[in-house]
Amino acid sequence: MSRVATATDTGISSDNPGATSSELTAKRRGTVALLGETVDGDPLPRLRRRLTPPHYGSDVKWGWLAPLIVTLLAGVLHFWNISSPPKLTFDETYYAKDAYSLLVKQYAVEFVNDSETDENEADEIINSGSTEGVFAEGDLPSKVVHPEVGKWMIAFGEWIFGMTALGWRFSAALTGTLMVLVMCRLVRRLTGSTLLGCVAGALLALDGLHFVMSRLALLDIFLTFWLLCAVQCLVADRDWARSKLARLHEMSPVRSLDGFGDFGPVRGFLLRPWRLLAGVCFGLAAGTKWSAVFVLGGFGLLIWAWDSGMRRSVGVRWAPVKSLLVDAIPSFFSIVVVGLVVYVLSWASLLTHVDQFEDQFAAATGGDDSRAWTSTDDNPGNPLEHAAHGLNVLWNYHHEVYAFHTGDYLKNVDPHPFQSHPGGWLVLNRPLGIAATSGDSSVVPECPEGESCVKQVMAIGTPLLWWAGVIALVVGLGYWLTRRDWRFGVPVVGVLTTWLPWFQYADRQIFIFYAVSIVPFTVITVTLVLGKILGRSDSTYSRRLTGLAVVAALVALVAINFAYFYPILTNGLLSNAEWNDRMWLRYWI
Repeated sequence: MSRVATATDTGISSDNPGATSSELTAKRRGTVALLGETVDGDPLPRLRRRLTPPHYGSDVKWGWLAPLIVTLLAGVLHFWNISSPPKLTFDETYYAKDAYSLLVKQYAVEFVNDSETDENEADEIINSGSTEGVFAEGDLPSKVVHPEVGKWMIAFGEWIFGMTALGWRFSAALTGTLMVLVMCRLVRRLTGSTLLGCVAGALLALDGLHFVMSRLALLDIFLTFWLLCAVQCLVADRDWARSKLARLHEMSPVRSLDGFGDFGPVRGFLLRPWRLLAGVCFGLAAGTKWSAVFVLGGFGLLIWAWDSGMRRSVGVRWAPVKSLLVDAIPSFFSIVVVGLVVYVLSWASLLTHVDQFEDQFAAATGGDDSRAWTSTDDNPGNPLEHAAHGLNVLWNYHHEVYAFHTGDYLKNVDPHPFQSHPGGWLVLNRPLGIAATSGDSSVVPECPEGESCVKQVMAIGTPLLWWAGVIALVVGLGYWLTRRDWRFGVPVVGVLTTWLPWFQYADRQIFIFYAVSIVPFTVITVTLVLGKILGRSDSTYSRRLTGLAVVAALVALVAINFAYFYPILTNGLLSNAEWNDRMWLRYWI
């Protein structure tokens, strides 16, 4: 337990410039930091200690073993009875079938509908356990409105287990489980504490919304996974760069950086491997859903602030301006350009079936717009012309999809009974009913005779965790802005960039399950605040014991709350009275 809190728990910003403790004596003056001291009044550590991450060299074995144990337990939770309900549910009708067509046809094609009722005949065939005759004649391309990375991930499970409930949900459960491992390692990296890393992983596994979305063939869990991986890479890059700067400074300290032309070390920071990986992850996230772009933009600004602080710590003047030149430009290529290349490659199914998509959608567009789909040469002669033609078709396809997502017609659609305003997402204003069956034993066979029962899958977060998260976000914002604790910037930026963009679409049909991307960053904030409550490693025994009791109590309460709601997350059997007991707010019904 002694490794729970380390140097970073003092409230030090690694960006703080100033003299070392051997040069100046720190004086405590409330929360105002004097030159050479932290905001807590402690002597400012030497440069290497300020720049080197706290986890280096600490409990390496348990740093992996403990998160793996938490991940294994989360996997059991996610995979248990995953085939219930045993049919396509909610928007699985789109993504599970698109994934299957990618697997079988190598591109998204149309499925059969009942010619008289226009009902989805393909769903009935698949739910009966067959795939015979599910594709419409002609293998016409389907106008999918989201990119294909998440669907290829769903297709992986269908490749292993077939077109079954286990098959189309397997990858979501695996991805949700792996997110727990990434969360453990990310928070451990932020805090230097394996305990806090495992607390974060456990809280993520015990969130109801994350849990439900990890058991459905929808895209949002895959989007969230790649975003979390990208953020992990950016934080790892921060550690890597600062450790390297500390080594360079010790080997050849910079004595004078007074001129505008002095940038600090440059050559060794042009190629940063972790940022290349972050670019790949952001590309895969955008290749799942476009909303990843907002997160990329927010964290792009944050890493610029990190780089500026890093250079300022070795005496670079005008660090924000200079960092734009020597850090931001290379990072643009490492993250944005690499991400764009990955994103384009994620459309390989369209790019390898250009003719089919061109024939289908150029004709559907009609008029002068249809000419934009075609090249000047109907048969491009060389590979470059062929590639350019494919990119032209891809561009025009994106134009069609963007028009679908932003068209005014969406404002005139009848309200959905479960749509919710993003302003209330953080307090769980309107959960989403994914699937439900209610009635007596003639409708719900497991229901006792003479009683009325409910079986439901509801997309709802664990209330105590989310409501604690709102408080933690306010506290975290305060620590970030007033105490200059850089770690809180990670979850605050994460929450803002996964939440605020949805307000521009508040007048349309949007649902709370989009907020699953907010969950990891909320969990990080809660855990960082718990770290503050737990106290530093050199705190008194009574303080540490009290802090540990608070941490354990919150985790236990969240676990109990999750267990209480578990039946409505998993299609479990409840009497009407038991179901009503779980509807804590009138907006939940």
